[in-house]
Amino acid sequence: MKADKEKIFILMANKCMEVKDLEVQSHMPRSTLNKVLAGKRVRPVTLGKVAKALNVDVENIIERR
Repeated sequence: MKADKEKIFILMANKCMEVKDLEVQSHMPRSTLNKVLAGKRVRPVTLGKVAKALNVDVENIIERR
């Protein structure tokens, strides 16, 4: 699965979060979070952690084709 990085950055802006804040809230290494933010394929559980940290459903951050 791929994340829509624009959606993630908009959600982060709405919550006044920086990447470091998202890293802490999602409980994942910065390198994994960088993959998500770069729009690379990641495991569904990884996107689940990001969505949970942003307090949204996964459907709100995945890239639609």
